[in-house]
Amino acid sequence: MLNKNANTPLNERDLSITAETTTKDKLLILLRKLVFDHNYILSLIFLLLIGRIASDQFLSAASLINLFKSAVFIGIISLGMSLVIISGNIDLSVGSILGLTAAVGVVVFNATHSIFVTLFATVGLGFLLGLFNGVFVGIAKVAAFIVTLATLVGYRSITIQFGDGGPQIVDNDAYFAILRPIGYGKLGSIPYLVIIFIALTVLVWFIMTKTKFGRYVYAIGSNENSARLTGINVKLIKVAIFAITGMLTGIAGFLYITRFGSVDVATAGKSFELDVIAAVAIGGTSMAGGRGKIQGSFFGAVILYAIDAILSAFQVPAFVNDLIKGILILGAVLLQKALDKERTE
Repeated sequence: MLNKNANTPLNERDLSITAETTTKDKLLILLRKLVFDHNYILSLIFLLLIGRIASDQFLSAASLINLFKSAVFIGIISLGMSLVIISGNIDLSVGSILGLTAAVGVVVFNATHSIFVTLFATVGLGFLLGLFNGVFVGIAKVAAFIVTLATLVGYRSITIQFGDGGPQIVDNDAYFAILRPIGYGKLGSIPYLVIIFIALTVLVWFIMTKTKFGRYVYAIGSNENSARLTGINVKLIKVAIFAITGMLTGIAGFLYITRFGSVDVATAGKSFELDVIAAVAIGGTSMAGGRGKIQGSFFGAVILYAIDAILSAFQVPAFVNDLIKGILILGAVLLQKALDKERTE
């Protein structure tokens, strides 16, 4: 039953519905569960209402679809970043990995005109770059922040050298005939990019909630030493986490060239790591590790672009956006700390 003392906060053991629970108490329980476990939904609803004030068309079907489409690249990478952060680590190199995989993807496509070979190249390269990070973090036991800060710079430098400092451009005729239908195509009114984003979200959600691997990731983030003592191969799981993140970033790199048809080696994916971390934090993942939901990162990415759209609608200067993102990350972390404290009381 609910705690009868109104002045005593409900803890997680109280958040259950029994036959004796009143309708009012049931609503209170559901509301508290929404706040504790799915607060990103409340945030998105609030932002959509604000957006409706800014523009009459903000809640139209076309605008909402465009909002989800805008979030695809950051959103797909945030799925991998969720695993990294849940495990108690961080990956600052994802923007540089996207730039490098996309640049290589352009060269491979121009040589083969094959979607599958290009996709294999971008995902495979992303896997290797993520694997490199994972080996240093999981096996060499170097702090993830240091490793990925180094590879952020290193991978970007390789990308610039690979492209001779200039843009990599897909052959025009082949792009319009083969790649552009993916980047701009639709199934009914839903863009292929959004469908891919949703499908990947479901896949990663399944891995994290229905497999031993997912449980191991949460266990490592909650208490790495305890996870090791229970027999979990912490080194291998860490390597796999970073490799998976690299693969997802490689997929985003492939979709990037289907959408834009070119890659500026100096700027493609630059600062994406900030947006990705912001999306994961806004989605409710604990930056301390051990807690988080994949669907939260999905909606976190959408929320991030909803904020951009609202700021644009209110004609807020573009340079303010990064400041607001920084504030959002800090606010999301503080909110999670407050919710964690409330859970333990």
